[in-house]
Amino acid sequence: MHRAPSYLALPEISLASSDVSRPFLKWAGGKARLVPVIRTHLPPGRRLIEPFAGSAAVWLGTDYPTALIADANPDLIHLYQTLQTEGPDFIAYCRTFFTPDTNCADTYYAYRDRFNTTRDPREKAALFLYLNRHDYNGLCRYNASGRFNVPFGRYRRPYFPQAEMQAFWVKAHTTTFVVGDFRQILAQAQTGDVVYCDPPYVPLSSTAHFTDYAVGGFGPEDQEDLAARAEHLADQGIPVVISNHDTPWTQALYRRAARITVSVPRFISCDGQRRESVDEVLAVFRQ
Repeated sequence: MHRAPSYLALPEISLASSDVSRPFLKWAGGKARLVPVIRTHLPPGRRLIEPFAGSAAVWLGTDYPTALIADANPDLIHLYQTLQTEGPDFIAYCRTFFTPDTNCADTYYAYRDRFNTTRDPREKAALFLYLNRHDYNGLCRYNASGRFNVPFGRYRRPYFPQAEMQAFWVKAHTTTFVVGDFRQILAQAQTGDVVYCDPPYVPLSSTAHFTDYAVGGFGPEDQEDLAARAEHLADQGIPVVISNHDTPWTQALYRRAARITVSVPRFISCDGQRRESVDEVLAVFRQ
């Protein structure tokens, strides 16, 4: 494998880009602002593979002919599949959940209970969007029993992302969305594919913990397995880019990759007025 420089410090850059399609979901740790940086390290290819879809910001902000977009969270992928299949009809249905009357704590908790119990797949998909836009900071979190448990967000007027959903639907015509563990997804990579991985990040400190958006968590062994599989794919000529927190542990974990550090502003309060910068690393595995 080509040994690129072990550490590359980027100059100060703008993370805004008017030509990047916006995700329709709010997503903690979403990559919408970083897409211009990530895109410069993703080579051309016939298919983009993302095993950790999240808000799908990187897929939306790139123009590969086809894509395989996956996630371990079945609620997330089911929403994407429903929008892909139904398009404008589903968007209109989702809008019915965004009214002044639905933006209150009592209705939110009633809808959250409904989301956790309904057997109607279409309703569940629409409620996932409703919860995402009305809950605290757009978090996606489940308890040990697999029930969505994020509290009400108390926004003045939650935004309904009609234009973003429409753009997603149009782009989704050449995309496959699947539920799966990253190991299953990476095993499908072939020559000509380009892989981007945005796994749950390693904690920044020994006292921090992961917040599970899918039951089962993602521990150090998973991080090590992902890095090892990225090395293996790169040795086969399939490039892989991984995002993570920039820590001594990840620097060692990605020692066989080129590592690009980017300072990313993070909101640390629900009103978005207070921010701090956190260093993230892009690990680029290539021959």
